[in-house]
Amino acid sequence: MRSRNKESTITKLSFARQVTAAALSVLLCSNLWAASSDTLTPRQRAIVAIAAHTANGDLNALERNLVEGLQAGLRVNEIKEVLIQLYAYTGFPRSLNAIYTFMRVMDERAKAGIKDPVGKEPSPAPANLNKDEYGAKVRAKLDGRTEIPPPSGYQLFAPGIDTFLKEHLFCDIFIRDNLDAQSRELATIGALGGMTGTAGQMNFHFNAAMNTGTTPEQMRDFVKVIETEVGADYAKTAQSVLDRILAKRSAQAK
Repeated sequence: MRSRNKESTITKLSFARQVTAAALSVLLCSNLWAASSDTLTPRQRAIVAIAAHTANGDLNALERNLVEGLQAGLRVNEIKEVLIQLYAYTGFPRSLNAIYTFMRVMDERAKAGIKDPVGKEPSPAPANLNKDEYGAKVRAKLDGRTEIPPPSGYQLFAPGIDTFLKEHLFCDIFIRDNLDAQSRELATIGALGGMTGTAGQMNFHFNAAMNTGTTPEQMRDFVKVIETEVGADYAKTAQSVLDRILAKRSAQAK
């Protein structure tokens, strides 16, 4: 009995230290970053970090990021929504592992007497929604287009996956209104930044992130988060893609 009580006390002390460290981390980030629109907010940085570690499967780092996200003001349902969305980019195994990790975090916080704001549930989708059309419009808007382009490339080669992208990812997921489009794209690029072999997908989603309001300066800050969280090699890939995209956008603006 004494052994169990000792283990319980150690667990509680360990979690308390983790919460304290996370609170200090968020406080420092708030002092350093929140005053400038040239950097991501602590909330946005947490989304990127949560997504990156969901993607690479580092659950110990993810646990820390989840606590930091809550401390930074993310609602419980916003974090759930990030983890739900990420199955489309990281696969069900990584998404479910992240959800189980979040369940443990919430259980420990509840035992510690911490009550986190839950946030809103997603509104029901409209009845008789044309999911193919809605998803195609969302994808085009994210790509900075005013009209839906004709299918090409993989869309013609494997039309089934194009249907799933439009009707499920860009409709069923993006229509859920408890997470804004900018946050969704930050989660997406965070996940892509935490994986290898995703430079092709970064091209679309880095543009989409900026088309939803993320500035070039904030994108550079995003690369710093990737470097801090998952390493210099991953950041180097992200920076290379970002440099090409910024150069192209600059040329198009002239």
